[in-house]
Amino acid sequence: MRHRLAGLFAAASIVAISGAALAQEPSTDLVARAKAEGKVVYYTDLIVDQIVRPLVAAFEAKYGVKVEYSRADSQDTILKVMSEHKASRAQADVLGVTSGLRALIDSGAVRKFEVASAAALPASFKDADHYWVSSNYYVMTPAVNTDLVAEKDRPKTYEDLLEPKWKDKIVWKPNDMSGAPGFIGNILATMGEDKGMNYLRKLSGQRIKAINASARAILDQVISGEHPLVLQIFNHHAALSAKKGAPVQWLKMEPAMVSMTVETLTAGAPHPAAAELFVEFLLSREGQTLFQKADYFPTRSDMAPAMPDLAPSTGGFKANFMGPDAVAKDYERWARLYIDLFR
Repeated sequence: MRHRLAGLFAAASIVAISGAALAQEPSTDLVARAKAEGKVVYYTDLIVDQIVRPLVAAFEAKYGVKVEYSRADSQDTILKVMSEHKASRAQADVLGVTSGLRALIDSGAVRKFEVASAAALPASFKDADHYWVSSNYYVMTPAVNTDLVAEKDRPKTYEDLLEPKWKDKIVWKPNDMSGAPGFIGNILATMGEDKGMNYLRKLSGQRIKAINASARAILDQVISGEHPLVLQIFNHHAALSAKKGAPVQWLKMEPAMVSMTVETLTAGAPHPAAAELFVEFLLSREGQTLFQKADYFPTRSDMAPAMPDLAPSTGGFKANFMGPDAVAKDYERWARLYIDLFR
């Protein structure tokens, strides 16, 4: 059965400047309690130099609350938090992940919360049950090394990836939404069950190479000329590298896939007030401006991406929106399909 997501990415749901209610400042009581706690611990999959350090520096300067952070891919973070929860020794206060949230909710490892700044987010970027809010979103596309792949030879559609010339020339990450499972989910959402499975079986004949590294690291290998084509990278990573002169181009292959970073709070967090204040900051105009300046896509309805061409709503291309519920429902199946078809 065809997997239906939230439909094509709607322009108004992401960057429309409207008269929607804007977020309020955090309460003086919350700020006082956070300052008394003195610290917040943040587990995240965001890139440290690009965005985590600027966020931490600005938050600490504004509130005088220290931030300790640990960066890892979402799957590693989920396993770590689950282990800490089972041992009743929660270490993190705030988690920022792109997948795996449902397991944390079902296990009781995270809790419900409300922050005033969430008022500025479209409904797509906050949980109706109050388990998460989204600080930023991503657009996932293929990319090529422009020195190795002439413009006339660059694939324009998913069907083009089936051409014989791409056999043994494609790479991807074997796990996570920024890898094979995310690509598989997007294909099934786009083509439907029967056509999508038929396509994936054909694609498996291309002998795609799996690389156990971050999406950014794999893209760097493409840039260095180790591989000509990669699937499922963050298009802003490719655009930023291209602006610096790197031989890389992201491919506007439609529909692209949109995923998001969701921020949630751990149950039994050592610093609960500081945790809420930190999330308030991530969603504030000040925090979202830092995401914007770092070329991430902010989720507030009153802010546009710094590079509008990279976002579906402002760049004029279609995308499938992969929210946490859709990922939770089908991620395990997509991961199994990768193992069954491509390994």
